Amino acid sequence: MLTGTFFCVDAHTCGNPVRLVTSGHPPLMGNSMSEKRQDFIRRFDWIRQALMFEPRGHAMMSGAFLYPPCSEGSDGALLFIETSGALPMCGHGTIGAVTAALEQGLLKPRVEGRVYLDVPAGQIEVEYERQGHKITHVKIQNVPSFMAIADGVVNVPGLGEIRFDVAYGGNYYAIVDPQPNYPGLEHWSAAKLLHFSPMLREAANQAYQCTHPLDPSIQGISHVQWTGRARHKGSDSANAVFYGSGAIDRSPCGTGTSARMAQLYAKGKLRVGDSFVHESIIGSQFVGRIEALTNLAEKDAIVPSIQGWARTIGYNQILVDDGDPYAHGFEVN
Repeated sequence: MLTGTFFCVDAHTCGNPVRLVTSGHPPLMGNSMSEKRQDFIRRFDWIRQALMFEPRGHAMMSGAFLYPPCSEGSDGALLFIETSGALPMCGHGTIGAVTAALEQGLLKPRVEGRVYLDVPAGQIEVEYERQGHKITHVKIQNVPSFMAIADGVVNVPGLGEIRFDVAYGGNYYAIVDPQPNYPGLEHWSAAKLLHFSPMLREAANQAYQCTHPLDPSIQGISHVQWTGRARHKGSDSANAVFYGSGAIDRSPCGTGTSARMAQLYAKGKLRVGDSFVHESIIGSQFVGRIEALTNLAEKDAIVPSIQGWARTIGYNQILVDDGDPYAHGFEVN
């Protein structure tokens, strides 16, 4: 019997949903969050499907479980879930989960204003500001990010040749900048993005192999980032990130912003200390910054930070019962 009751705090980060699951956590085997993530995928992926897919979720739904820390110096740990799977890292998910957990008293940092969290991609440092009982913003110092593939080329049915770079920011992104067969995000509708993204991702994964140099469980291009000219004051660039089978991130995407900064650094367009204001498809903004340089298994990488905000929007007790023919969710493609 795969059944359960899950209490959740629902929030959104700059427009994209975050469902913080506060009860019903499955016991996970492993010493690190990477190992626990792999155990969750093997034994408990039905929970992700039930909580993220319809009828309890939707195509854009994402969430997180808050677990005790599993490394020295950490205040807690996060396991990320969304319609595309259990992710190594999720930037908007971290901002939303931390905001909800702090406001609900579920996360108690040793030092006010700073928490250290274990995530499947490594350990991250999180700064936040509190006004009364509200968290006004969250800043993540993310995992090392790097350019993985420069100047990839594939043919996409209906578009023709598309050039892209692949960069890692906690997940692998195919980043598509304006070019002859893609005029830029400002010229495309959401429907067009949803139509071409799966084909580009499939072609890119067939043509190129991506495996994290320190964790082979992190592999494959999972996200597609389409870039374009910003529409709002203060933004440096706009983007829309496609994930899952039919989702476009409503936030500027945290790991996507990290990957974008790694790409721009590799191309000489950003330097250490530079800020980068990234705009989402709905106009919300993350403030990114290249904090430092590092080396990852003899590969040059940046240490990026991402700052954004989240709002708690409700409480949700979700029932999963095998007697329901749609207990474990469904997708409509």
